Amino acid sequence: MGPRDSTILVVLHSLVVDGSNSIAVLRAYHAFFMQTDIARIFFTPIMHIEIIRLKNHKTYQHQNLVLQRNMKNADQAPLLLNTPTLLALWITLPPMRPFKGSRSLCRLCGHCPSVVVSYTTLIHGDCEIGDMDAAQKVLDEMSERGVRPNAFAYCALLGVVLRKREFEKANVLIGKIWEVMESTFDVKINNAAFSNVIDYLCREGLFHEVFNIAEHMPQVKNVHQEFSYGQMIDSLCRSERYNGATRIVYIMRKRGFSPSSVSYNSILHGLCKDGDFLRAFQLLEEGICLGYSPSEFTYAILVEGLCQQCEVDKANQVLNVMLSKKHVDGTRIYNIYLRALCRMKNPSELLNVLVLMLQSNCPPDIISLNTLIKGFCMMGKMEEALQVLNDMINGKFCAPDKVTFTTIIQGLLNVGKAEEAMRFLHHVMPEKGFSPGVVTYNAVLRGLVKLGQAREAMELFNNMICRGVAADCLTHTVIIEGLCESNSIDDAVKFWSNVVWPSAVHDSFVYSALLKGLCRSERFSEACHLLYEMADCGVALNNVNYNIVIGCACKLGLKKGTYQIVGEMRKNGLRPDSVTARKWGKTYNNSSNFCNKCGFWIRTTSC
Repeated sequence: MGPRDSTILVVLHSLVVDGSNSIAVLRAYHAFFMQTDIARIFFTPIMHIEIIRLKNHKTYQHQNLVLQRNMKNADQAPLLLNTPTLLALWITLPPMRPFKGSRSLCRLCGHCPSVVVSYTTLIHGDCEIGDMDAAQKVLDEMSERGVRPNAFAYCALLGVVLRKREFEKANVLIGKIWEVMESTFDVKINNAAFSNVIDYLCREGLFHEVFNIAEHMPQVKNVHQEFSYGQMIDSLCRSERYNGATRIVYIMRKRGFSPSSVSYNSILHGLCKDGDFLRAFQLLEEGICLGYSPSEFTYAILVEGLCQQCEVDKANQVLNVMLSKKHVDGTRIYNIYLRALCRMKNPSELLNVLVLMLQSNCPPDIISLNTLIKGFCMMGKMEEALQVLNDMINGKFCAPDKVTFTTIIQGLLNVGKAEEAMRFLHHVMPEKGFSPGVVTYNAVLRGLVKLGQAREAMELFNNMICRGVAADCLTHTVIIEGLCESNSIDDAVKFWSNVVWPSAVHDSFVYSALLKGLCRSERFSEACHLLYEMADCGVALNNVNYNIVIGCACKLGLKKGTYQIVGEMRKNGLRPDSVTARKWGKTYNNSSNFCNKCGFWIRTTSC
């Protein structure tokens, strides 16, 4: 490659890298296509990298057709690496079909595909658009041209056959796949083909066929059995058929195989996700007998679920299993268990675990004690929480931190002891060397708002600012919500105009709080004005903000106002969602469809 060719590639590379400039991408195409000696430059490994970069600009995929036509004038065969890359690009060109069968490909490229991967890509392209007949023709042409299909080529056709529910033809294809596997010694291709077969069957809901394969294993000589079972478990879990995956585990055990830890973890996570914690615990017991040891994440999910169902004895057994593992942080394991017990609202169990930690040489750390205090506060047991705090201050345990005091203050506010909470904030914390931060103040502000003390919350906010603590978006949200709930909507608007907006510390939660307050007071015009004003100032509003105002318009029967807000949504790049539709349908009894033209839901499919 000469100096001139190198210059062309450097310029082309620079234009392609500038992906933000659409004109630059087009110039890259034109600079490439106008070369009279395109063959010499195209068929180089460096050019392959640029083709990949160009194909990522999907807006200009039609330009690749020009590239196809330039190829037929080349005086040398393209690199094997480039041909499948271009084929993979061509099959994704919407909405036209870039080719039909390999004969059209010959006319475009000036050569015939001679490798299985090219034909398989063609079959995959036909199947992606649902053209089963064209895919079958390509498969037939492979034999005519002396190219022997492998199992992966048949799998490409199997997907569309199953989608069209032609089960007899699918059974023939699956049988052909097993037959081809027997004469193929490429383990990677066989494994990939088997994985695709199982994925296609699960995707179409044919789980009984998966179980049939697991029972009879027709591919037993060509795919490793452990891999086969693992793939079945993985596909069933991704289809959320966790009990079906458990059935595969039993088949494995019957034949002397042990599932991997990954398979066990996947099934346990799924069973817990479905709320079947007792079934997950049973599977865990069986797995332990085979040497399975749960991961820390699996342990956390399982003990939380068991504690939710008040199965403390079983949760204790899972705890002991984790503690029996080597090289584990016992304190961390206990901390996870403490957090799970907080959901039971049983203070005696929390104290039992604390005693157990002390007896087993796993001294509680600050996380353990903060979790313990939080559990007592959640249960309203403030005496026990304060006792633990006193023990920490007196040196029986590690010293408290800001989180400890914040949790205590929040617990006091939850039980209505606002004065005691303020004493901790203004006196106890500074005496112990802690300066309350924005997180502590936010907890106090939210507690005061819940107690209906919005004025006191406003005074505390001013005190916080005077102490040099910067407010965040949560602070502003809590203050606005408190003022609105206390029917001080005018004060909330003033707070927004004088404090929040000039500070530039606001987000969608702050907007929602103020819009809710205005709409709750039926001040629809002010809410609309605020919405439009923020949009004009470049504020990034979301669907929740618009839906609040739309709900108010629907409640007041202002259909014209509703359409105006929807138009404003579309103008700012948003589209009405299911919440918008529900508000509209609930108010006007309109069970309707979405119209792409006007951007709203109407009774017919067009305006």
